[in-house]
Amino acid sequence: MNDISESLQPASGLDCVRFVDSFSELLAARFEGKVNAICWKRSLEGNFDEIAEVVGELDEITSLEEDDLESLNLSPAGAAARAQLIEDLRLLRSAGLQPNLDLIPSYPRSGSAGAIPVDVYDFHADSATVATDTFLCSYTVASSEGIRNEEAVRYVDLPDYRAQALQEYGGAADAGFAAYLTERFYDLHYAAREGAKPYPFGFGHLWRIATLCPGSPVLPCIHRAPTTRDGEAARLLLIS
Repeated sequence: MNDISESLQPASGLDCVRFVDSFSELLAARFEGKVNAICWKRSLEGNFDEIAEVVGELDEITSLEEDDLESLNLSPAGAAARAQLIEDLRLLRSAGLQPNLDLIPSYPRSGSAGAIPVDVYDFHADSATVATDTFLCSYTVASSEGIRNEEAVRYVDLPDYRAQALQEYGGAADAGFAAYLTERFYDLHYAAREGAKPYPFGFGHLWRIATLCPGSPVLPCIHRAPTTRDGEAARLLLIS
């Protein structure tokens, strides 16, 4: 059983994260300067691993609705976790969001199909065509990680990867090439610089992170999903 009250200890001098004490503060806090991630630090009660155990083995990402949670036969600790999950879903919906509560055995990998890896296990930025943020909370197995923008570099800006992408494109580095990178999400994925120190999102903490979108006052929050091992329980994640 994971300790859902695991404390979040960001690296000393981390200037891209702001911490708040309530959901209302999480919604109201502003992205500005280097701050592109806002975290409501929480210590939650309950056995969240039990939710995944009772649902059982999964072959693909499965979203749980409130009715699904209510139908589970749980211990008192599992029931406490269920109540928290339902509360979190309702909190986000009350703010006009559309959250998903997902059990994730694994994400698909990009493999070697393209010049640049584009799965969520690599550092990446979320993007949108309208102004929006990403909300997420990890409850079990492993948490997402963030990295400061200055500690990451886009793959398309690294000579070897850029050359591979150009070869794949079959042309010169023109406006069409820029569109090609965007269409394949190549421009959203990053490599960590040497000496970079990713920071954990931790368990139970609700995050709001900046995306690459029109009108954003800050750079997007670069982050990645944790890798999971064969035979490991499904990861429980809330995302909107």
